[in-house]
Amino acid sequence: MAFQQAGIKVEREREYIALRGAIENAVSAANVEKFLKQLSSSGVKAREFERVLERKILEKLVPELKASGSTAQQLWDALSLSDQAQAREFYLERIEQVSDELREKYRKVYIDRI
Repeated sequence: MAFQQAGIKVEREREYIALRGAIENAVSAANVEKFLKQLSSSGVKAREFERVLERKILEKLVPELKASGSTAQQLWDALSLSDQAQAREFYLERIEQVSDELREKYRKVYIDRI
C-alpha cells in the first residue's frame, strides 16, 4: 500500500495559493536552472526554504509575485502553522523532482554538508 498524505484544510487559502504558485513557477522547467543558480550564488541549500524566503529568491524569479505587492515572506508569515507545513512540504517535493542532470550540476546546493 502506497503512502498517502492526509488532506489538511488550508486556512489562509489566498496566501497559500499565491505562495504555492510562486514556488511552482520558480521550480518549473522554464525557471528551475535559474532558481538553482540563485540558490548557489546566495549560498542557500535547496532544502533551506526559510532562507529562500529571507533572501527573496522567489521574488527574483517570479514577476507575478513582485507585481502583487506581497513578498513570499509576507505570504508565509500570514499562513497558519499547518498551512506553513503544507507549503514547506510542497516546496520540498518540488525540489526533489528536479532532474538528475541539474541535481548533479548544482550538487553543492543539494548537499546539506560539505
